[in-house]
Amino acid sequence: MSVLEAVRPLHGKLAAIRRDLHAHPELAFKEHRTAELVARHLQQLGIETHCGIGGTGVIGVVRGGRGLRAIGLRADMDALAITERNTFAHASTVHGCMHACGHDGHTTMLLGAAEALAARRDFDGTVYLIFQPAEEGEGGAAAMIADGLFERFPMEAVFGMHNWPGMEAGSFAVHSGPVMASADRFDVCFTGVGAHAAMPHLGADPLLAGAAFVQAVQSLVSRRVDPIDAAVVSVTRFHAGEAYNAIPDRAELCGTVRTFSAEVRDMLEQGLRQVAEGVAASHGVQLDFGYRRGYPPTLNTAPEAASCAEAARAVAGAGRVAVDGRPSMGAEDFAYYLEHKPGAYVWIGNGPGAGGCTLHNPNYDFNDEILSVGAAYWCELVRTLLAPAERGRG
Repeated sequence: MSVLEAVRPLHGKLAAIRRDLHAHPELAFKEHRTAELVARHLQQLGIETHCGIGGTGVIGVVRGGRGLRAIGLRADMDALAITERNTFAHASTVHGCMHACGHDGHTTMLLGAAEALAARRDFDGTVYLIFQPAEEGEGGAAAMIADGLFERFPMEAVFGMHNWPGMEAGSFAVHSGPVMASADRFDVCFTGVGAHAAMPHLGADPLLAGAAFVQAVQSLVSRRVDPIDAAVVSVTRFHAGEAYNAIPDRAELCGTVRTFSAEVRDMLEQGLRQVAEGVAASHGVQLDFGYRRGYPPTLNTAPEAASCAEAARAVAGAGRVAVDGRPSMGAEDFAYYLEHKPGAYVWIGNGPGAGGCTLHNPNYDFNDEILSVGAAYWCELVRTLLAPAERGRG
């Protein structure tokens, strides 16, 4: 019996869990009900369970055989501050909060794998099931690491998975190298001298400086970044003034920087500051510049990515596993794990979605049809990496 065939009888139970989680979403570091549900499920399966890791994180420990090797499998649990527009029976019951990124499905797929792994234990080693809080911009991965994740649960590699709308349901994409970008933020405030709009010569116009800054930063990617490297610099907010006939004394701008390279990341931070300083000097205004580093780039290690592709092919078939796809400029805090351990982060196809909507959309919903496939993938990956000695000899 294949792993997928063994997991499929769990589908009804998994769908019910996933819909319950969807109806009761919780924001970053507030996943108390979700963590309790996860812990209770693991304990009912007889799985060693640890709670409160990195805040509301939960770790399940499943052992098979006598092997000393260990790996980690991670699922995120938090929801987004978005008001759901869906009207189906399992729609969010919490106004202004919904699972618009599929973390309800990620948690459920790992719970399904937990049940199958605990029942079969056809592997040799230890599997740490990492149910992580606060992926959505709050860095729950970093919080778990700071709370001793890798010291308390020593693992040689760590793996993650995210659903991907637009990809064929149940298919996989595995990248060797960059898979998601870094995500930094910048804030620029130009302070000048306000004046009557009819007498601009009596002031120092920060709005004009802001407009010059918006244009100038476009040259950073086009003229300073190697065309072979990927990078994005986007100004996303520009606030200045309140009246038709008054030049304001302040202009506030902010935006984001995305790249896959540490070197490019450093260069863009320096370049943004240089551009802002030059604009301020040339327009006679004062500058307040801030740059905040967010999630680093998610960079899969090649051997672990190869193992993921092997496991995905065993579950979905060779023709449904892409290994040459382009990475995304979105960001993911799984990157923090990969700064400490080898590992890989894969995508599982979620299908076209309702109305073709993608992640972080108020009409999004996770596709329950892929729950068994995702759980089976986790089990197959464990079998691939922690194969018993007799299986390893072929």
